[in-house]
Amino acid sequence: MVTTSAETLIQTKGISLVKTSSVCPVCLKRIPAERVAYGDDVYLEKTCADHGFFKTILWRGMPSYPSWMREKIPNHPQTPFHQTQGGCPFDCGLCAFHRQEPCCVLLEVTRRCDLGCPVCFASSGSGVAADPDLSVVEGWYRRMLEAGGPFNVQLSGGEPCLREDLPEIIRMGKKLGFTYFQVNTNGLRLAVDKDYLQQLKEAGLNVVYLQFDGTEPEIYRSIRGRDVLPQKIRVIENCAELHIGVVLVPTVVPGINDQNLGGIIRFALEHYPTVRGIHFQPVTYFGRYPNPPRNEDRITIPELLSGMETQTGGLVHLRDFHPKGSENSYCSFNANYLIQPDGCLSPIHSSESECCCKPQDAKVFVKRSREFVARHWTYHEPPKEVTGSSLSLGGWDTVLERARSHFFSISGMAFQDAWNLDLELLQDCCIAIAAPNGDLVPFCSYNLTNTRGETLYRPRT
Repeated sequence: MVTTSAETLIQTKGISLVKTSSVCPVCLKRIPAERVAYGDDVYLEKTCADHGFFKTILWRGMPSYPSWMREKIPNHPQTPFHQTQGGCPFDCGLCAFHRQEPCCVLLEVTRRCDLGCPVCFASSGSGVAADPDLSVVEGWYRRMLEAGGPFNVQLSGGEPCLREDLPEIIRMGKKLGFTYFQVNTNGLRLAVDKDYLQQLKEAGLNVVYLQFDGTEPEIYRSIRGRDVLPQKIRVIENCAELHIGVVLVPTVVPGINDQNLGGIIRFALEHYPTVRGIHFQPVTYFGRYPNPPRNEDRITIPELLSGMETQTGGLVHLRDFHPKGSENSYCSFNANYLIQPDGCLSPIHSSESECCCKPQDAKVFVKRSREFVARHWTYHEPPKEVTGSSLSLGGWDTVLERARSHFFSISGMAFQDAWNLDLELLQDCCIAIAAPNGDLVPFCSYNLTNTRGETLYRPRT
């Protein structure tokens, strides 16, 4: 998006907040950048000597951008695998300058997929490379242990449930010391093959991380190419029967499903305790996309928070949300709730949300994040003592059990693409992907795609 004369005039009225670095969306060359405020809105502005000026929205509205900032004490990788040569983001894998060890590592066990979603960050589908064999996957696990693991594991792709040996991949990880596994899935197979789902559970699967974009068929036609809502519902029903936790993962696209946020939340609450929470992901423009995005094609964290409050009639409030401590504060949001007998949500506040006056230890928060996901996204059967219209407490153990079984979380992650990439934020990333050679590459740098479809790390075939 090359600037116009009108944009140049507006630019002079902005207030520079932070000078940082980014990449050119066309050539991926590292270039200077700055965050610039125009009232309550914040943009990333940068100029490539060869390809011009780019201005991308980062933040619209309230809470204010400065109020969302949390400083943290870096938690550098225990075992850096790369020496810095070209500088960030060209030495990922991880390097010693990265400021956060992984919380979760994605293992892309296949590039195959039975959908062809326009928003796919992995450009998955047919005609891709063969699946990595089990020896390669074992190498990834051992590399993760060498890097300081065990970390939480997300089995991803492509569509990981296309692999018949996915249960074996989970069993292999458990034998090597990994304890938490989630499968990132579109749910098509899990909707019709309950035996396969049972095999995954018996192997050690903790959570189904279910692609779930809304409660209306047209949303799926737009984002996924066809209506797959019935299959999503069936997956949740199957998981309920087998006592497997589910987290709904909506990709939020302006003009498509940003008015369905409240509907998604109400749907999730109707299906607890199977549905443990929602993890919103604002659409990010890497991988498969038709055109360079406009600023109106983006939805920012404040817009998501205000949309949830408005669309739920105040069931959730903007004040309930806070940045997470395991990654850069501008990358995420989180709110935790206890579901009351009348269906209301009581926010649960933590030290993470209460203290912003001094830098927090990133090592502590990444450990808490791993433990939180493993504890609360796993299925918990509601105890008999707390069912019905009133809460009958049978002592402290019952209170704790209710906290486990009726715990509900709403979170989100705003990934970065070539237009809004801020290298300061990237260096705080705690989500990594195991590259084919075993390097642990931050999610956003691994998926970084320029206007020509070129990448820095992700294989294109």
